[in-house]
Amino acid sequence: MKVKVGSLFDGIGGTPLSAVLAGAEPVWASEIEIMPMFITKRHFPNMEQLGDITKINGAEIEPVDIIVGGSPCQDLSIAGKRAGLEGERSGLFMDQIRIIKEMRNATREQNRDGSTKP
Repeated sequence: MKVKVGSLFDGIGGTPLSAVLAGAEPVWASEIEIMPMFITKRHFPNMEQLGDITKINGAEIEPVDIIVGGSPCQDLSIAGKRAGLEGERSGLFMDQIRIIKEMRNATREQNRDGSTKP
């Protein structure tokens, strides 16, 4: 069975490509920009596109073994206003954490009755 990978802030699909090259299976991606989504969909037509990270519920998407994400860093940069993780863009990092926790909790619940793998 292949390792399953999910990609947050996917861009043009570098993570799914790397997953395939490493022998893993890209399952889903989250991206909001139309052109990068188009490119990724062209190369990975069977991979689910989840869209806006703020609207994803980690308990409701297919569980994966690895989640990769590179959230925007403009609010952390010394070239910016340095709003930190409270900033509008860099604060999206916390959505990555939320999704991971939601998926982990949902998977634990399912595992209690032995219905899915850890």
